[in-house]
Amino acid sequence: MTREPRHLYIERREPDKNMARFYALSIEPTLFGETSLVRGWGRIGSRGQQKIHVFDSEAKAVDLLLTLLRKKHARGYRPPS
Repeated sequence: MTREPRHLYIERREPDKNMARFYALSIEPTLFGETSLVRGWGRIGSRGQQKIHVFDSEAKAVDLLLTLLRKKHARGYRPPS
């Protein structure tokens, strides 16, 4: 299991559509020895929403992280410049 949390933050900005969104992912250990994937999303400048997925192995959390990252990348999300 990972000892340190891993964080990823990406944004999608389209000024002509008045769109400024963020998507944040992090893999973190739980208090019970499991691994969690924490997702946060919303409009930049807002608190947004959050969802937590708990897994019994880190590999499953990484698989979901990569799947979500591919989907967001296809929709135009990129690291902030």
